[in-house]
Amino acid sequence: MRETTTVRGRVRLAPVRPAGWWFDALLLAALVGLTVALAAGWFFGIDRSVADWADAHRPTAARWVAIILNYLGQGTPLTLIAAGLSVLLAIRLRSVRPLFVPVAAFVLTLFTIGPLKVWTARPAPSASIKEPFLPPEQTLPLFQEDLPVRFAQSYPSGHVANAIVWYGVIALLLAPLLATLGRRLPRRVVPAIRIVPPAVVLCTTTYLGWHWLSDSVAGLLLGLLLDRILHRVPWDELPLPARSRNWDRPFTKPV
Repeated sequence: MRETTTVRGRVRLAPVRPAGWWFDALLLAALVGLTVALAAGWFFGIDRSVADWADAHRPTAARWVAIILNYLGQGTPLTLIAAGLSVLLAIRLRSVRPLFVPVAAFVLTLFTIGPLKVWTARPAPSASIKEPFLPPEQTLPLFQEDLPVRFAQSYPSGHVANAIVWYGVIALLLAPLLATLGRRLPRRVVPAIRIVPPAVVLCTTTYLGWHWLSDSVAGLLLGLLLDRILHRVPWDELPLPARSRNWDRPFTKPV
């Protein structure tokens, strides 16, 4: 007997908010425009003023609180948490589809955030008070290729971009995982997960002088763009090999 095959319809991108590609184009244009402006020396005054204000208003207690809160944006722990959630969801649903999400997020961030940091070659504000001990005015410009790579990876902020991407992934996986346990994620919790930690990371990484304000803004723009790309993927409709038929259940919407 010949085995019949199921013909899938055309895979369509999942909806995002705001709908349409105009917002993606706006984010990309803003990121490119900010980079060009910084390369031309614009906004250095704002960056310097914010960094100087933070230096003058950073008592020990506030500094330690900011350091602790900034751990919300650590890429490695967030990656491991997202991977763990995807494995649990995959086991409970008997589906390989949840595993694709953290893998895609890891690949997407790996080939965007890091290369941009190396290409733009900008020191952090703290580069004037610790190695390589640059003059304060030399810590602001981009494209300082003469510096060792480890001293010039401030733009864009990886903490901010990673926080936006990974908390978006965690929110995407957490709701269906709780559903498998017979529980429902409160409606307001999802936007809180996606907004509060990245906002805290943006503020703390700037306040601590680990990034210029424009670095954090660039990380915000890049993170939102990457997040929209990931949420456009129709995870439940991606074609899989026939051998995965028994592990092919959807997870972003009810079966």
